[in-house]
Amino acid sequence: MNVAFYAPLKPFDHPVPSGDRQLAQALLQALCAGGHSVSIASRFRSFDGRGDATRQARLSHVGGKLARRLIARYRRAADRPDVWFTYHLYHKAPDWLGPAVCRALNITYVVAEASVAGKQRHGPWAFGYAGSLAAVAAADAVLHLNPDDVEAVRNLRGASAIADLLPPFLDLGAFAGYDARRFPNAARRAGPIKLITVAMMRPGAKLASYRLLATALARIESHAWDLVVVGDGPARVHVERAFAGIDPTRIHFAGAQPAYCVAAFLREADLFVWPAINEAFGMVFIEAQACGLAVVGGNSGGVAAVVASGLTGLLVAPGDAEAFAQATMRLLGDAELRQKMGHEALAYVRTRHDLPTAAARIDALMRRAMTKRAAVAASA
Repeated sequence: MNVAFYAPLKPFDHPVPSGDRQLAQALLQALCAGGHSVSIASRFRSFDGRGDATRQARLSHVGGKLARRLIARYRRAADRPDVWFTYHLYHKAPDWLGPAVCRALNITYVVAEASVAGKQRHGPWAFGYAGSLAAVAAADAVLHLNPDDVEAVRNLRGASAIADLLPPFLDLGAFAGYDARRFPNAARRAGPIKLITVAMMRPGAKLASYRLLATALARIESHAWDLVVVGDGPARVHVERAFAGIDPTRIHFAGAQPAYCVAAFLREADLFVWPAINEAFGMVFIEAQACGLAVVGGNSGGVAAVVASGLTGLLVAPGDAEAFAQATMRLLGDAELRQKMGHEALAYVRTRHDLPTAAARIDALMRRAMTKRAAVAASA
């Protein structure tokens, strides 16, 4: 089927790397892997990060104009979309295009990663909240990526509305490769245990996670470990400052790296560590496990949806530096457990978070939505 793809928060080819961009790219890849013909409907960003009602109204107006242009274009096209697929809409980035286009053309509207934050009803994003609410309510089907969103969206749409929970995913074979190096800690060289973390260096939750990681590692500095930090960004100076109290020979800042280099760094490590404060779900946990690493993480957001705590790693209360230090120390000191969790991690993500599984689930959801829409139209 023909699928029009739209990401109102950030286009799939935005120049700034992020987990959101990565997931948009993965969804596009899954749609193509499912045999669908995919086109980019628009690169229009509806994002308002300041809570400015005037800006939100202006974005809505621009979105309306763009929707009318798309409707006219699709009506002339021989291969108009069968499905409009919107990825990641919420009060800061509503979908001002999809609902209007789908109403005008009578095509199926599918939404992936929608959230309903009721506290925004009367807040600075009230206008965007109302717009996102209307879009979610209009969707023929919702694909949940974060389990934390399910209840609020279900309450809005009703329990009988078509929905599915899609675990975050990657093309794991392309990212990690499946070769003899996938279990690096099975036969390590003598020396310190090599810890690794991979994250952008941004103010806010990312910086808070780096600071907690530094605090936790400082508490276990008497143990033999080194840390590789893969990532860069505007808060780098603050991140480096957070680790200033630790022996600098133990911390290696590798900077931003392309995906194939990230995978190489992960394969050479022994243990992945990331506090994940306010993390939506953390694609990096999937990447680490795909490279055969046990993980230590903060149990926030949807992290538990991508890490099987006690089986593929250890999750601790978010923001608890002492608990994070203790969990890290436990795996530092138990090579057998670390290796076992690494093996389990690879099997776990290949079963739940790989591209073919995701492609099949997305295809099934879209077909259910199209069938239901056709049945409703036939009975009208």
